Amino acid sequence: MNTSSQKHSTPSLIGRVRGGSLILLFLFIISPSVSAQQTTRVFSPDGLTYLDVKLADGHLSYSAGYRTVVKAKKKGMKADTLDVPMLLDSPLGVYTNVADFSKDLVFIQDSQSDEPIRQTYHLRQGKQSDITTENNDYNLMLSTPAAKKSGVQMAVHFRVFNNNIAYCYSFIQTGETSAIVVTGEASGFRLPTDATAFICPQSDPMIGWKRTKPSYEENYIWDKPITTRSQYGHGWTFPCLFKVPGKGGARSGSQATTDSWLLISETGVSSGYCGSHLSDATPDGLFTIAFPMEGENNGFGSTGAQLGIADSRISPNSAQAGITPWRTITFGPSLKPIVETTITWDVVEPLYEPSIDYKGSRNTWSWILWQDASINYDDQVRFIDLAADLGWEGCLIDGGWYENIGREGMERLFAYCKQKGVRPWVWYNSNGGWNDAPQCARQCMHNSIVRKQEMRWLQKHGVAGIKVDFFAGDKQETMRLYEALLSDANDYGIQVICHGCTLPRGWERMYPNYCGSEAVLASENLYFSQGFCDMEARHACLHPFVRNAVGSMEYGGTVLQRRLHRDPDKGNTRRTSDVFELATAIAFQCSGQNFALTPRNLTEQPQFEIDFMKQVPTTWDETRFIEGYPGKYIVLARRNADRWYVCAMNAEAAPKTVTIDLSMLSGFAPDKALLLTDGSNGSTPTAAQLKTDKRGRITLTLQPQCAAVVY
Repeated sequence: MNTSSQKHSTPSLIGRVRGGSLILLFLFIISPSVSAQQTTRVFSPDGLTYLDVKLADGHLSYSAGYRTVVKAKKKGMKADTLDVPMLLDSPLGVYTNVADFSKDLVFIQDSQSDEPIRQTYHLRQGKQSDITTENNDYNLMLSTPAAKKSGVQMAVHFRVFNNNIAYCYSFIQTGETSAIVVTGEASGFRLPTDATAFICPQSDPMIGWKRTKPSYEENYIWDKPITTRSQYGHGWTFPCLFKVPGKGGARSGSQATTDSWLLISETGVSSGYCGSHLSDATPDGLFTIAFPMEGENNGFGSTGAQLGIADSRISPNSAQAGITPWRTITFGPSLKPIVETTITWDVVEPLYEPSIDYKGSRNTWSWILWQDASINYDDQVRFIDLAADLGWEGCLIDGGWYENIGREGMERLFAYCKQKGVRPWVWYNSNGGWNDAPQCARQCMHNSIVRKQEMRWLQKHGVAGIKVDFFAGDKQETMRLYEALLSDANDYGIQVICHGCTLPRGWERMYPNYCGSEAVLASENLYFSQGFCDMEARHACLHPFVRNAVGSMEYGGTVLQRRLHRDPDKGNTRRTSDVFELATAIAFQCSGQNFALTPRNLTEQPQFEIDFMKQVPTTWDETRFIEGYPGKYIVLARRNADRWYVCAMNAEAAPKTVTIDLSMLSGFAPDKALLLTDGSNGSTPTAAQLKTDKRGRITLTLQPQCAAVVY
């Protein structure tokens, strides 16, 4: 390490770029006399994000933040830079069955990239399609006296991007031991104690409807102290958003003039590891990595992770043995880096090639408003017709088809879909033995033999995708099921949506036929709870900053009926405006989105609302955050090909006035754009030709729970 007391001038590792990955050649191992404290600082390519890695008394830790330019106090003086700490001294390390790699650590060797490492890749779905990144790497190899006998060494890999840091661990075999068990991690995130949180609690295992939790479907806390105790006492699910106050709050020796924001998550979770979450914070602001609970997956499977160690010398990726998932940290002086980050996908690699050219899909979906009784042949024909009338790609046939329609009836529906130019999607229960959810089709996706038989049948009849429900938590055993299901589906050209499930962790890039996950309190709760309807606008203005910032979110939104029921005079009452609902089709990102439109909408809604829904895409080439505050309001722009879609949504109890500079959107043509609003009273949906001022700006006043759309 580059140290405060000594430096090693000869690098022990040499980094080379090959095919977008950093290849690390271990030339030799050195064992310097280790000082009491060694610290290395690594900067991002733009020099504004910093990472400090410290080895002191056998313990490894890190801290991170960003640098801001401070104007010179007097004329002629140079501007200064101020370090704004976002993560304070935070522990690193892994607990394994061969050694405790969190203490008594001995430095072996390290390396830094000599120049930024550049990567360009294409993402079929997400907030951006063609992505170019630059980062600086720092890699550190360590051992412990206890691990010497087993011949296992631990490496820690850091990648420092502009506004983003990611790190993971890998294990290297130098003796006979080639497999280890990870029982936990010391990895932590220590925030300034005046920070506040927008986070979702991890539930107890095997609770909720038919013992189907945890499924990342709890209520967030909003802007609360980070030391708030989680509802169940198990900590918080990823991703976790935090606000660090600006001037006036304690900032550990530094101050920023504005609030700063930080998002913590993980990515690269495959069959080789378990999913994790954050513990409750200690009084001094430390969150640590928490592993799955014993009761998840009906108590089956370990709470840790089995790692087969490859005697490998390459930079870590999610397909390699001996690699842990990446912990990701995104931060800056505004919410723009949070909403626009691509770090989730930047540090992972595809695990297999797509078998076909998968496309985005807008699907009709009877169940969301017509519920179980609609899963019959005649109603599904009506929703296939609706998809055809809208020009949409698909129709989802939900749970209950196995009993109410049967395979012969489904084959007739598949044939009808082909006739109408609509591709069917089919719901499945994932269950093999991990919960009591009764919906069929069951026992069709839980193991490879029956799964492949089922997928051959689906492929034969032109099914585009499946929606698989009721998973069982975050154990490695469950992650193996996700990976096997996705891999098998790709063999048959089938896309996959997950429901009642965990957070996707880089899966859009890792699994090319992956489409989206629920992992949030989604639109079905509008049907079941008036209280959720009352909170809909607030949730909609939260998710782009948190849940949807790190992964595709299959929410199933855009409800245009005023009452949420098949009967127009029954059901919960929607509080949001029509245009607000249209705006969610832009704000929520998922390449396979199941919308809540029903046949009534074609005649009851103004034609311009239907015209918008006919055009709105589900895949995006670019995303631009304009302004907003989590749970209060958001102004967001997304581009598909050469067309921009802009939404401005207000969840507050008072009107909100926003000025949007549309000239910042490259290629935007105001003379060809429409403006959709709810009128000055908030209840008169209106479409008009867009008019901007001379500087390309528009000023809008949004009524409570109302929105505007520009496209």
